[in-house]
Amino acid sequence: MAINKQDHAQWSSSFGFTLAAVGSAVGLGNIWKFPYMVGESGGSAFVIAYLFCIALVGFPILVAEWLIGRRGQKNPINTFSDVAASEGLSRSWGIVGFTGILGGFLILSFYSVIGGWALNYITKAGSGSFAGQDSTAVSATFDGMLASASTLSIWHTVFMVITALIVGIGVTRGIEMTAKVLMPLLGVILFVIVGYNVVNGGFMEAVNYLFAPNLSKITSDVMLAALGHAFFTLSVGMGIMVAYGSYLGREVSLLKTARTVVILDTVIALAAGLAIFPIIFNNGLDPASGPGLIFVSLPIAFGSMTGGAVIGTLFFLLITFAAVTSSISLLEPSVEFLQERTSLNRTLSTIVAAVVVWLLGIAALLSFNLWTDFTIMGNGIFDALDKLTSKFLLPLTGLAGIIFLGWKMDQRSIQQELNLSNGSWTLWQIISKFVAPIAVVVVFVSSLLS
Repeated sequence: MAINKQDHAQWSSSFGFTLAAVGSAVGLGNIWKFPYMVGESGGSAFVIAYLFCIALVGFPILVAEWLIGRRGQKNPINTFSDVAASEGLSRSWGIVGFTGILGGFLILSFYSVIGGWALNYITKAGSGSFAGQDSTAVSATFDGMLASASTLSIWHTVFMVITALIVGIGVTRGIEMTAKVLMPLLGVILFVIVGYNVVNGGFMEAVNYLFAPNLSKITSDVMLAALGHAFFTLSVGMGIMVAYGSYLGREVSLLKTARTVVILDTVIALAAGLAIFPIIFNNGLDPASGPGLIFVSLPIAFGSMTGGAVIGTLFFLLITFAAVTSSISLLEPSVEFLQERTSLNRTLSTIVAAVVVWLLGIAALLSFNLWTDFTIMGNGIFDALDKLTSKFLLPLTGLAGIIFLGWKMDQRSIQQELNLSNGSWTLWQIISKFVAPIAVVVVFVSSLLS
């Protein structure tokens, strides 16, 4: 087995790593999925449940994956295998790294298709295509895009080329530098749109909708939805954070950095709500319109509001930036694996991984048009990939990771590495050994029964 002999890459600074990790966490889940889940699940009720779950589930699993990655200093498969061997365990734990890489690889294939939608809508919003259009016309525009295999293929290809170019450049000059540029820009665009909403109405209604306590709407379904989203929004269970952790030096405080990432990820998700819901309320649209909230409901508003072309263009730029910072992290574990386990260099590893992802993405987008009759257990390829990853690969990989850290690794060394006092260590043990694993099992079983 050929192994690339180059030294393992390292982040240039803890700040660069933090931005890269935030960039991975902040994606379509924050800007697209979080707002429509809030709309479907009771507004502030979902927000309260989400904040509770991200602290007790997302945070410890994130720390666990970074710590394991830093211990291994290799791709996720070798990392789990080597760390397990160092603990006197079977190297078959490397399977956890494999399922993580596979999950991220499969997710990117259809994630890139959605990223292509956002790129396409930048041009539509900027050219004023939505001006004066009603819901029927906007829906027809979206349906027409899905029905065109050539249109979807072109934008999917452009998005994958952007992703591959960034990853191919390297960890520090590509992924880290992109995060340092795009994350501040993303923040600026969010600030501009939220500021626009403060001036033009609907803002206080959105604030009340998101933050006014409404505990009566916190049902078991809302809790499960929040728990699932808290788990997935931080990019855990995909091999990403294990790979990112493998580029970490020992000087970085995992707990402090994880706290920063969780806070920033949550702040951006809430800011996305303040960017979207005022526009929805101010234009009399339905906040519970589901996945179509971004690509159907909002374009209706952009077409009728003052400065809609500018705000619409900025908004879809925001969506695209968020998608890119996540897509590069989804591709990285596969590239790291190829670079370390084959004779391919960084550039060729990226090309090989990106081409295979691109081909799978073509199959996924064809399920909207030419291959509508082809199904896998009743699902088109796009939906089948989504369900395979979200219902099986991600929760099982995340569960295995937290069990490995909490029950299989030497606990004294973990306490020292996390620099926890005895009291804090007891709390950490309760959360990592019991609360987080049980919560993931609940989500997994519930998703299978739904």
